[in-house]
Amino acid sequence: MLYTALTQEECEVILLSLKVSVTAVGLMLPLAFLLAWALARWRFPGKLLLDAIVHLPLVVPPVITGWVLLLLLGINGPIGAWLERVAGITLLFKWTGAAVAAAIMALPLMVRAMRLSIEAIDRRLEQAAHTLGAGRIRTFLTISLPLSLPGLIAGLVLGFARSIGEFGATITFVSDVPGETRTLPIAIYAGLQQPGGEAAVTRLALLSVALCLIALLLSEWLTRRMAGGRRLHVL
Repeated sequence: MLYTALTQEECEVILLSLKVSVTAVGLMLPLAFLLAWALARWRFPGKLLLDAIVHLPLVVPPVITGWVLLLLLGINGPIGAWLERVAGITLLFKWTGAAVAAAIMALPLMVRAMRLSIEAIDRRLEQAAHTLGAGRIRTFLTISLPLSLPGLIAGLVLGFARSIGEFGATITFVSDVPGETRTLPIAIYAGLQQPGGEAAVTRLALLSVALCLIALLLSEWLTRRMAGGRRLHVL
């Protein structure tokens, strides 16, 4: 039946997906905020190119992103070989590799949400703080960062939703290893290949849609609530 309880294997898939997604957004948070701040505030040569590269995972096929990760972070890749030689870290066929793939795919959405929030900050408030004697660090911590929190939180939630739904880059980079890299989308794909797997696929698909929908609605609600009277949204 459609509404039967989840099996132990399906519960493991869900927990693994949550672990991968949380790790992915946590991994990308500092870089995403730095990139968002740079694109919103700084002027430098190549800014347009950097903006395009950051958003590239949104427009290229995810399989290409996974293939590039495989070339760079695989056992024979320049970064992957260095990580294994120096730190004994191997990302290939590991859940950590799935988290890296999900993080790369989530980065553009995280940067976009944070950038919109940073650009909406009234620069006159920062200028007033400087006039009153506050340094750059104090101004950032007491004014800029709090005012950019709606976008930061929205970016985290959107990144989580994108990570939950990541499939192409993940399966290309770390393949389908049950209990290690089989996240929700990969489990759904695997179920479609098995006779009689329609019920499990339906349960996992509905759960995946529900998780992403809740994340998107939560992102919009938090952004509007924390933005106060400013017209700021990410959807």
